[in-house]
This record gives sequence, C-alpha cells and structure tokens, in this order.
Amino acid sequence: MSSVSYHISNLLEKMTSTDKDFSLAPLVSKVKEPQVETMVDVLCSNMTSDKEQLRDISSMGLKTVIAELPLTSSGVTLTGSVCKKITSQLIGAMGKHDDVSVQLEALDILSDMLGRLSGALVSFHSSLLSSLLPQLTSPRMAVRKRSILALGHLVPCCSSALFSQLTEHLMKELAKGPPTSMTRTYIQCLATISRQGGHRVGEHLEKLIPMVVKFTGVEDDELREYCFQAFEAFIRRCPKEMSPHIATVTQLCLKFMTFDPNYNYDDNEEEDEDRMDIDDELEEGSDDEYSDDDDMSWKVRRSSIKCLEALISTRLDLLLSFYSSICPALLARFKEREENVRADVFTAFSTLLRQTRVASSRHSLIRLVNMNCRNKLCGDLCVQVPATVKALHRQLKEKSIKSRQGCFCLLTELAHTVPGALEEHIPALIPGIVFSLTDKSTLSTMRIDALSFFNVLLLSHPPQAFQPHMQVLLPPVIACIEDTFYKITSEALLVIQHLVKVMRPQGQAGGFDPKPFVKEVFSVTMKRLKATDIDQEVKERAISCMGHIVCHLGDHLRAEVQAVLAIFLERLKNEITRLTAVRTISLIAASPLKIDMSPILQEALSVLGSFLRKNQRALKLGTLACLTALVTHHAASIKPAALEPVLSELPTLVDESDMHVSQVSITLLTGTAKAYPSTLAKISSSVLPGVFRLIHSPLLQGSTLEAILEYLQALVLSKTSNLSYSQLLKSLMEPFHRSQSSADGSIVHRQSYHSVARCVAALSSASPKETPGTVAGFIQQVKNPGSPESARVLALLCLGEVGRKGSLGGSKEVQGVILEAFSSTSEEVKTAASCALGSMAVGCLSDYLPFLLKEISAQPRRQYLLLHSLKEVIRCVECLALRTRGLTLSGPADLPEWSLLICDFLKTLQDEDINVRRIALVMFNSAAHNKPSLIRGLLGRVLPHLYKETQIRKDLIREVEMGPFKHTVDDGLDVRKAAFECMYSLLDSCLEGLDILQFLDHVEEGLKDHYDIRFCRLNISC
Repeated sequence: MSSVSYHISNLLEKMTSTDKDFSLAPLVSKVKEPQVETMVDVLCSNMTSDKEQLRDISSMGLKTVIAELPLTSSGVTLTGSVCKKITSQLIGAMGKHDDVSVQLEALDILSDMLGRLSGALVSFHSSLLSSLLPQLTSPRMAVRKRSILALGHLVPCCSSALFSQLTEHLMKELAKGPPTSMTRTYIQCLATISRQGGHRVGEHLEKLIPMVVKFTGVEDDELREYCFQAFEAFIRRCPKEMSPHIATVTQLCLKFMTFDPNYNYDDNEEEDEDRMDIDDELEEGSDDEYSDDDDMSWKVRRSSIKCLEALISTRLDLLLSFYSSICPALLARFKEREENVRADVFTAFSTLLRQTRVASSRHSLIRLVNMNCRNKLCGDLCVQVPATVKALHRQLKEKSIKSRQGCFCLLTELAHTVPGALEEHIPALIPGIVFSLTDKSTLSTMRIDALSFFNVLLLSHPPQAFQPHMQVLLPPVIACIEDTFYKITSEALLVIQHLVKVMRPQGQAGGFDPKPFVKEVFSVTMKRLKATDIDQEVKERAISCMGHIVCHLGDHLRAEVQAVLAIFLERLKNEITRLTAVRTISLIAASPLKIDMSPILQEALSVLGSFLRKNQRALKLGTLACLTALVTHHAASIKPAALEPVLSELPTLVDESDMHVSQVSITLLTGTAKAYPSTLAKISSSVLPGVFRLIHSPLLQGSTLEAILEYLQALVLSKTSNLSYSQLLKSLMEPFHRSQSSADGSIVHRQSYHSVARCVAALSSASPKETPGTVAGFIQQVKNPGSPESARVLALLCLGEVGRKGSLGGSKEVQGVILEAFSSTSEEVKTAASCALGSMAVGCLSDYLPFLLKEISAQPRRQYLLLHSLKEVIRCVECLALRTRGLTLSGPADLPEWSLLICDFLKTLQDEDINVRRIALVMFNSAAHNKPSLIRGLLGRVLPHLYKETQIRKDLIREVEMGPFKHTVDDGLDVRKAAFECMYSLLDSCLEGLDILQFLDHVEEGLKDHYDIRFCRLNISC
C-alpha cells in the first residue's frame, strides 16, 4: 500500500515539473479509494496555488478524475466520497479566494460534476445553491455566466423546495429593479433553469410572465433577447401553463421580430423584379454598412422568431389561428437583411409547414372536428403559396449559402405538405435551382440540397409541369453527374432517374418527345455505369438510373441496349451490386416496351437460381420478384430447360417459417404453371407437399392464401395428368377424413378448415363442370352419421365457400342439409353449419337472406346459430362498404351522432358491475385507437374515472384456499390492465389532451403492481 501511495505522490509532484509525461485517467479506475482521495486532495490544493500553470494543470486533472468516476452501482461509494471531497473544497475556493481565475475554474469543475454526477451530491445541493447565488452578483460577466451554467446543471436533480427557493430568489431580485446588467443575468438564469428544470417552473409563471413582459420595454437589446429566450423556454417546457399568456407573448414576438431601428426596408424592392440584380447589390451594401458591433438589434429579432417557432411547435391546437397571425408576419420577414436571422425565419416557416402536415394527416394529434378543418388548413396554406414563392424567388439567387439552404428546406417541406402546390410556380423556381447547381462558388452541401429538393419536386408534381423546361433542367444535372464528389454524383443520378420518368411517364399518353435528350442522358449514365473505381452508392445509383432509362426510353436505344444488359449481367455476378442489379432487371423485364432480353436470359436465370440458396432475405425476395417478371413477360424467350435451376430451389422456400417468401415463391410457381405447363409434372412431387403443409398451417391467411388459391386454379387449368381436379381435392381433404389429426400426428388446427374450404371453392370455380359432383359428395358426408366429425365440419365449410361464389344458386337440398346440421350434438358441426349458411347467403342474397331473416323470427331455439349466419353476411357487406366508401369519401367523417352516442356508452365507466366497466374500457380503448377525434372532447370527464380504475382495490382481492395452500385472487386485475391499455392508446393519439404530470403520477404508482400491470406501465414509459 505504501508503495502505491509513494508512486501516486511522485506522479502528483510531476505536475510542478517541466515533465508532462503523466496521465491520471487510467489511475482512477485502477487504484483504491484512499489513493483517489489523495489525488483529489492534492489537485484541489493546487487549484488555489499562486502558480497559474499549476492551477490549470490541476483543474484539468480534476476534470479528468470526474470524467472517469464510475456511474455503476459498484462504484457508487467511490464516486460519492470523491464528489463530496471535491465539492466541499470547491465551495470554499469560490467563497474565499479573490482570484477570478480560481473562481472560474471552480465553477467549470462544479458544472462538469453536476452535469455528470448530480445524483451523488444531493446532500450538497443546498450548500451549492447558497454558494452559487452570490456569484450571480459578481462584477465579472464570465463568473456570472458560469454560475448560471452550474445552476442549470443543478436544477434537474434538486428537490422541488430548492427549485422554488432558487426561482423565488430570482423573482425577488428582479422585483427590486436592479441595474440592467444584473437584470440581464437574472433573466438569463431564469431561461436556463426553465430549460433544465422542465415543468417545475410552471407554478411560478403567473408571477414571472408579467415581470419578463415588463423588461421587454427596457431599451436594451441583450435584455430583450434574454426575455424572449425565457419566453421560449416557458413555452417549450410548460405549454399548458402558458396558455393564458400565449396572446401576450405572440404580440410581443410579432412586434419585435421587425425591430430594426438602424435599417429602412424598401418594400418596392420586393416588387420590382426587373431590378433584381441591382437590388441584390444594394442589399449587400446595406449589410456591410450596418454589420458593425454596436447594432445588436438582430439578436432581438432572432430570439423573437425562435420564440414563435417554439409556439408553433408546441401549440398544434392554435395552428389555424397561426395562419392569420404568424404566417403573414413570417412571410414579410423573408426580406430580413441579417443572414442568421433570415435562416431562423425560414426555419420557423418550415416548422409551420411541418406542423400543418402533421395536423392534416388522418391520425393527427390535433383536435380537428372534421375534415373541413383539415381542408381549411391546407386551403390557408395554398393561399400563401404565391407570396411564399415570390419572396423566395430572389433569395434563391443570393450568394448566401445559408439563405439558399433555408429556402430549399422550406420548399421541400411545402412540397411534402401540399403535393402539387408548386406546379404553377415551377418556372419561377427553376432559375434558383439551376443557379445553385451551376454557380462555381457553391459548396458541395449546397448542390446536394438543391438536388434533394429537385428530387422531391419531381416526385410531388406531375410530369407535365417539367416537360417544357427539360432543355434548361438537364444540362446542370448532367454536369453534377460528372462532379468528383460522390454524394453529388449520386444525388444527380437519382434526379436523372426521375427526369427520365418525366420524359415518358408510363401509363400516360403525352405529346412530349424525349428523343433530343436520350443520347445525352444515356452517355453520361453509361460512363458511370462502366466505371469500377467509384463509390458503392454511385455504382448502385448508376445501375438503377440506367435501368429506368432502358425501361422508359429503350426503344430509342436499340443498338445500345444489349451492351447495357451485358453490364447488368456482370453486376448481377458481383456480390456488392447484385441486389440492385436484380431489382433493375425486374424493372426492365416488366417494361411495356418489351425490351429484348434473350441474349442474357439463360445465364441470368442460372445466376438468379443460385441466389435462392443464399441466406439473405432481401436478395431472395428480389430474386423471386425478378423471376416472376421474367416468366410473366418473357416466357417466349425462355426455354423450359433454362428454368430447371430455378424450379429446383423453390420447394425449400415454401414453408410457414417465412410466409412472405412463401407467397412470392407460390406467385412464381403460378406464373410458371401458366407459361410452361410442361414443367409442372417434374416439380409437382417436390413442391405440392410443401404447399399442402402450408394450407394446413394455422398461420396461413391473407395474401399468402390468395396466392395459393391462384396457384391451385392454375394447376387445374393446366390439364396436367397427375394434377387433376380430383387428385388435388383428395390431397386437400385427406387429413380430415382419417381423424382429428393430420398426417404427421399433429392436431388439425381450426384455421386450416377454413383455408382448405377456400381452396376447394377455388378449385370448383376453375372447374365448374366438377362442381355438382363435388357438392353432392359434401352433402353425403354431412348426412352420413358415420363420417368423422372433422370431415363433416369441413364439408359444411366447403359448401359455404362454394355457395359464396354463387355456384349453388338457391339449392333447397343444401339448405335442408345445413338446417338439419343445426340439430347435431356436436358444437363444432353446428358452428360450421351456421358459418356455411351465412357464406351461402352472401353468394345468393335474393334467395337466402329473406329465408334467414324469416328463420330468425320463426326459430327461437336456433336464433343464436342463425344470428351467426347473419353476422357472416354483415361482415361481407361491411368489407364491400369499406371499399365503396374509400372511393367516395375524401376522409372518414366523424358523424355528430357518434359523439352523442359515445357519451352514453362512456357513462358505463361508472357502473357498479366490474365486468361492465371492463368492457366499457375496452370500447374506450378502441375509440382512442381508431377514432380519437370522438373522445378528445370528452377527456376532461372521462380521465378521472379512467385513473380511478388504475388503483388497486383491496375489496376486490380475496384469498382462495386450495387444500393446505392459500391463493390470492385479484378480481380487479383485468380492469386495471384494460385501464392501462387505454392510457397507452391515449398517449399515442390524444397526447395534447393529457396533463402529463397527472398521467405520470398514475404510471408511477403501479410500478409495484402485478407483473402484467408493470409490463403495461413500462410500455407507456418507453
């Protein structure tokens, strides 16, 4: 131990020597606690030394020790003791030492320690506050600023009482009317602790706001800046508590965002487009004239604009009013002469656009009563578009990089928010885009921003808007492809890719002739495609871009296409570019131009077949999609023998472990069955077992099932000898005829009954001649009492699915068989019969629906089953109605009647029956998730009852004796779980209607509840 202490002492003594070859950082984690304390003692003593160099080195050493102290529980003792030792000595150094440099270093170290280890200093928080507050009155500005920084690190972990003490001290000092320099310090401190202390400042706002508002009238630019910074912090941290003061703060911001006493803006400059260049020069001259150090008014303008941005970000509920108050004011400030302030104006306007996009979305968090409000938002924005473009037109040709970047960011948000809104203004935007792409003094980032915006513009506007300007747009983009910076080249290739689609959009008849531009676009892209010593991103973009050129303009490049395809084949063999090449070949294969791909098909198929063995899911899916496109569109050019490497890999891909891969594989098999029926005999023995396993899987549903139905129909229509209708039908139904178990001994899942029934119906629709015999067989199975129950259930479901397609008409025999099955002793058979009757009614409503309604009235003992049949009919009609409504409604309207009805339903949250309350919570959760606008206005009344259900009720907890053991049963567990699920949904859909502090109180209370409740609460916390 003494040896270690000796070495540490030697190390510390080296601080006073000229030898600087030492390091404290590794020692902190290696030596024991007493040695670390020794190091800290020496470093703290050296902090007050008369030697400046020793003080600086010791200060760095202390910061190093603090940075290396462990945060884990195993090192909490060391961290706590070291922090206390450092803190006590630093507090003494601040209070007693007259040297300002010592005070500054001590404050720096305290800030570092509080920022990283404030939790270990709880016992010192009070003394730290007492030591820091006097430093706010220091004559040295640097000391005051570092004290504010230290206080900012203190408040996140300090107690509420200490926070209130600090806030009240600042208010008390401000009330005394201190000198302006001290007022600035106190206001700046208020802003800092508000940012760091969060919601806790909210309870003091009623006193703070009038005080800060008063100080905005003082003729001091820095003080005004700090006042608006304080307003911004209040708005961001306490948006709810700031509600009564929003109007006052908004008016102040609007007033001071134009505060520029040293400059007279000439409005005529905005309107005189012919004198644009002269105006630019005059404006630059004005900037030079008024950019002296004495003019601080720009800080006032910037802080007020940032305050407005905070207001826009946090008050979605006031967004409509912002378009009449804030939006015109921001537009008027686009002419701001100070570059930094102008950039903040663009940022604030971009935030307004972004919030509009959020509010206009279907699942917006803003409380908009109906679609009319959302439409009004977009309408108000569209009204401002001409003025916005006019104001930005000049800015896009400014020499200021920052201003142009702000313009492109704003325009990008506008294009995202209201696609198509800039269509009429594209001629005005093109000069600015071209200028940023061609200006030799433009930085790389500026070109990238311009290309990114151009890309968004192309995607959000119709091709016809750009076609007249192609002569102007293409040259600068082509020049960017030749740029040496890979990022510019990559973005330019993406723009060319979209410009190609503009030249000849697929599926649209247009009079634009792309021929004059084809060769130029092709040659520059071909140069990048051939290059091998380029960045990976450029390689992939070049492949994709050339793919679109061939897909859209291949008929103008007949001589060059084969060379391009050969390069694609090479890229297909390259591990780095193969996925992009696969997708590009898929694109070309599906081109309506019918590009001749025969020279590469055989080799490409072999390579693609090998990809199906790779353990890379994206590559598998891309390859399967590519093969499907080739088989579908180029069957005439592919010999069946060339497909063998591909088909041999498919059986292993048809498996329930990956349903999406299975679906795409079966889609490929369907295309192969249609194009090459001769190949079916070879692969059926290996593929069909996997398909049937998938059909009998409980996981089968949706698009994968639809793909299987289409595949089975293709097999029947192929007329292959060993794949006849009867053989496929037998294979489908065989497991159900043997027993309740499938061939491998596992239980047949209920879902597989419905899947097989749909497959049988698909086979019947492909072979209508076989349908009567099949239906007769099913009827006999249902009637035969000796048939296994599984066979009878399946037969009934098959009858229902066949009837759903209208193949039964109004058959009285089938109707009688199903009604007879209602009397079965088996619940499974009765349920299947009920489902079958409903399905048949869907296929022939005119015959079955009147009968069904009549039976419901006439057969009270069968009403339950008949109502299930009717439910099946309603479910089908509901699906059809959703499709129709999707075509006729611009958005799902929230009917006023729903709001009235849901009020009555939610009253059941106060019901005495716990089961009723649980179901009411389930309904409330569904509304919060699917129709949040219905319940937003009711949250004030509903939340108290919701929070009440989160409490543990002892009267619902009982003990059940089970022999010698006692088991605790909580009857309120399900209700509490339902309540927390509601809270989780509200957090996602109705955040603005919640009092977060009250909400979190209830989340915190349940951390000691049952495991299921803790899990729900942890989900909410995440």
